[in-house]
Amino acid sequence: MTPRRPAGADASSAPVASPAVTRQPDDGSLYAALDLGTNSCRMLIARPMGSQFQVIDSFSKPVQLGHGLEASGRLSGQSMIRTVHALQVCRRKIEQHGVRRMRLVATEACRRARNSRDFLRMIKHETGLPVEIIPAEEEARLAVISCAPLVSLRTEQLLVVDIGGGSTELVWIDLGGVEPVERPRAIMRLADGFHDRSPGSARVVDWISVPLGVATLRDQFDDVTDDPARFALMSWQFEQMLEGFKPYTTGIKADDKFQVIGTSGTVTTVAASHLGLKRYDRTKVDGLTMTTAQIDRVIQNYLALGPDGRRADPRIGRERHALIMSGAAILQTLMRVWPTSRLSVADRGLREGLLYAQMVRDGVLTSDGLMGVA
Repeated sequence: MTPRRPAGADASSAPVASPAVTRQPDDGSLYAALDLGTNSCRMLIARPMGSQFQVIDSFSKPVQLGHGLEASGRLSGQSMIRTVHALQVCRRKIEQHGVRRMRLVATEACRRARNSRDFLRMIKHETGLPVEIIPAEEEARLAVISCAPLVSLRTEQLLVVDIGGGSTELVWIDLGGVEPVERPRAIMRLADGFHDRSPGSARVVDWISVPLGVATLRDQFDDVTDDPARFALMSWQFEQMLEGFKPYTTGIKADDKFQVIGTSGTVTTVAASHLGLKRYDRTKVDGLTMTTAQIDRVIQNYLALGPDGRRADPRIGRERHALIMSGAAILQTLMRVWPTSRLSVADRGLREGLLYAQMVRDGVLTSDGLMGVA
C-alpha cells in the first residue's frame, strides 16, 4: 500500500475560517471531540476560554478496533462490539453534559476496512452518534493545528509527527516567510488547508500519511520472535515508506532553526520514561523538549528490558507495553533521518484539533493569547 499524498484540496473537508469578530460563548457552551482510531476510542468535552479551552470531561479506552484488519481487510465482529460499548459510554457523557456541538471522527482503521460503512450504520443504530470517517489530509491538518502553541518563535522548518495506531502522518512546514511572532497563528490557519501560498503564510513543503502505525507495524512482524531483530525490521520497513516524502528524497537537513513536534502515545511514553515518571503527569510531559540522544537512550533501555521487562515497567504502563516498540521504531527512524536537539513532546492531537477547529469556526476563541515558545 502506498502512502497517501495531497492531490489538491479535499472537497469533503469543510474549511475552517478564522472569525472576524469573537463572540462570547453561551453559558455552559460545551464542545465534544471524539477520535476513533485503530487502537483507541478517546473523547474530550471542553468549554472555550479565551484563546484556549478548559477540559470538562474525558474518556479513553483501548478498543483494538483494527485487530486482525491487516490480515482480513475487515473489522472483526468482536472489535466492533468492543468499540460500540465504548461509544455508548461516550454517548452517556455527551447526554449528561448536554453537549450540542460535537465532531466525532474515525480514522485509519475505518478508512481501510471493507465493512466500515456497515460499522458506521451499526454505531448509528446502537448509539445514535454521528461518527464520520475523515480523510488522511484532514487528520493531518487537525493534528498540526493542535500543536500550534508549541511552535517555537525561532523555528523556520517544522516537522509535525503524529504516530497513530494504523497510520503515521508527517507534515513538513516552512515558516521562514512568517514573522516569528506570527508563526503559531500561521500554523492555526492551516486548518483551512495545506495549499495556501500567499505571502506571510506557513508553507507546507510536503505531507504524507504512511499506512503504518503502532498496531499495524507490530502486526506485520508479529511472527518474528527475536526482539532486537523485530525492532530493526520494523524500523527498516517504516523508512521504506518515506521514499515518497519530499524532505526525505531531497535530503533536507536539520539545523538550529529546525523543530520536530511529536504527538502520540509513543512520544509521551518515551518522554515519561526519560523523566522517570512512575505515574504519568501531563503537566510535566506536554511541551517537554528532548534531544535525539535522549530519545535513543530511552529506546535502548526498552530493548535491554526485553518484552517481560517492558511489561513490568510502570513508566510504560500496561496498556502501552505491547505497542511501544513499534512506535519507538517509527520515532527512532525519524530521529536518525532528521536528528535534532528540539523535539517538542505534545500531549495533544486529533481531539484537540477538532475542538480548536469547531471553536474557531463558531468564533468563540480569541487569537491574542496564542503565542509560541521562545
